[in-house]
Amino acid sequence: MRIALAQNLSPSSPDAALLQLEEHCNTAAHTGADLLITPELSLTGYGLKTLELMKLAEIPLLGPLTSRASELARQYNLALVVGYPEVATGSLPYNAALLISNEGEPLLNYRKTHLFGELDRRRFTPGERLMKPVEWQGWLINLAICYDVEFPEVARSLALKGTELLLVPTANMHPYTSVAQRLVPARAEENTLFVAYANYCGQEAELHYCGYSCICDPLGENLACADDAPGLLLVDLPHRQLLHARQQLTYLKDRRPNLYE
Repeated sequence: MRIALAQNLSPSSPDAALLQLEEHCNTAAHTGADLLITPELSLTGYGLKTLELMKLAEIPLLGPLTSRASELARQYNLALVVGYPEVATGSLPYNAALLISNEGEPLLNYRKTHLFGELDRRRFTPGERLMKPVEWQGWLINLAICYDVEFPEVARSLALKGTELLLVPTANMHPYTSVAQRLVPARAEENTLFVAYANYCGQEAELHYCGYSCICDPLGENLACADDAPGLLLVDLPHRQLLHARQQLTYLKDRRPNLYE
């Protein structure tokens, strides 16, 4: 699979977000990518106020933002991961990420389960469960969002469900550069899976995003890593490397769950 990962400035409006997404789709498709992953809440921008997020919240593929993303996936024959505020049962929306097939169909919708401080808690309802992976183009793919991947239990749980490729839209800020530089490679290595971590860069109001988006292999090596500027990472992921890595690193097989209760 050829994966494209977008690192960009947070969009100034939903209209700007859709224009930015189409630009990324056009570039990724012309480089032969199969899948494009974008940052957290990429269809709206991350730094919106609570009332703005509530007004923009929608049901996947039934609102103007996610339905347009579906159209772009079909138009460019490109699977997409996009972030958006999703309607919840309470007043605060979910912080959601949606994996859309190259035919425009929803494959997996995930709601952020671990909310980061008051910045997240005052604006979102936490999701209640981690997802089983979905199979697409021979890969078992799953989603986490930003702060989720900083918990070892999340990646381990998803690996035990069979996940081979973990896609992580994020909006990580300074001074937390260690997440991309240390934690993400560790999550890939300790669970012998591929991890793609797509972050914003630049500034949005008081939020200063740190960039350093990356794609890590199952041995914890960076296949591609951005700096703190906008750009598109492009990597060919060799599925056969999973088997090779899991023969070398047997963490999953050597676990002793009876000790961890």
